[in-house]
Amino acid sequence: MIKIGTALFEACEELERERGISKEVLIASLCDAMVAAYKKHMHVKEAANIEAILDEQTGEIGVFSTKLVVKEVEDPDTQISLEEAKEIDDEVELEDEVKIEVTPDQFGRIAAQSAKQVITQRIRDAERNNILNEFLEKKGTLTTGIIQRVENRNVIVNIGKTDAIMPQKEQIPREYYKPGNRIRVYVLNVKETNRLPQVVVSHTHAEIVRELFELEVPEIEDGIVEIKSISREAGFRTKIAVWSNDPEVDSVGACIGPRGSRIQTIVGELKNEKIDIVRWSPDPVEYIVNAIAPARVVSVDIMTDDEETKDALVVVPDDQLSLAIGREGQNVRLAHRLTGWKIDIKSVSQMESEEAASENYDYNDDEEEERAVDSDEIQEEIEEEMNQQAYDEEDLQQEENVEESEVEETEE
Repeated sequence: MIKIGTALFEACEELERERGISKEVLIASLCDAMVAAYKKHMHVKEAANIEAILDEQTGEIGVFSTKLVVKEVEDPDTQISLEEAKEIDDEVELEDEVKIEVTPDQFGRIAAQSAKQVITQRIRDAERNNILNEFLEKKGTLTTGIIQRVENRNVIVNIGKTDAIMPQKEQIPREYYKPGNRIRVYVLNVKETNRLPQVVVSHTHAEIVRELFELEVPEIEDGIVEIKSISREAGFRTKIAVWSNDPEVDSVGACIGPRGSRIQTIVGELKNEKIDIVRWSPDPVEYIVNAIAPARVVSVDIMTDDEETKDALVVVPDDQLSLAIGREGQNVRLAHRLTGWKIDIKSVSQMESEEAASENYDYNDDEEEERAVDSDEIQEEIEEEMNQQAYDEEDLQQEENVEESEVEETEE
């Protein structure tokens, strides 16, 4: 046995505090390293019956070989005679297993280096697994980090035990990410790699808005007010649909807060991003009207309502058309994502023009139909006249034939 003393256990406790690696994992790593060093020292590749045992009370560690007690030894590496086993333990019997210490008096330099490599690798593996498990639990949640640097258009954010990557597509346009600033990000994905797990975070995800509202609005956390849907174009505008399960609680008012204190805090956290709080409704017409806000709506016509397509035609006053559509179609686009309906917006004058054109088209169709009927009647009259003329000519021919036959008979 090799005397280690209490220094090992103190080192294990320190690693457990600093890196979160449990004492049991470290002791198991040390035992595996001893077995690897023994194989290296003895120049053997396979040694299934070799194990290392650490006595925590004495602080000693040793390498032991497990052998089976038999009458006749055929394999001295795995078997031992009863007589030899009795020298180790008087109570041993046939078919029992005994542990024989085979700790070398001195490990060579190569064996010691092998043990060091095994311990280092096991600590790294344990640390990687701890980080992986921790951030797998955090996947889909909000966390706070510190910006480290910008690298190849990716922002590197330290979120505790590891650095996370924020790809360019997950960054807010025109946002300046200064190293050292604190930032609230959404854990988008966790990828396992050979080294530390790669954590991907987002600063544009809609769930950031959800969690900010849950933090600032107690009614949402208590379940009184429910967030039904969120559509976001990060850095510009967000629409959020809310619903109150208590008729005495105003869902929109609860999110705004006294004198707008709650919504102002959220807007400040999102760098003055505009937020429209929409009252959700089970009635699609009312829901669409609320989603188009702040534009006023004259009417909403449901064109199709099935699982595959949901089309709605929204008519707004002429002076509200640009507001309803929004800059570069932003307002109607967010309303579409929020409600799940494909929304076509037209002004009152556009609808009147289309209706007038439709009526004129119907009138022209009626005239064409009347003309077609008249032409058919004229054609029928012409055909009848032609048929009658043909009949008259046939009768005249028959009369001429009869007269010629009578003349011939008279001459005969």
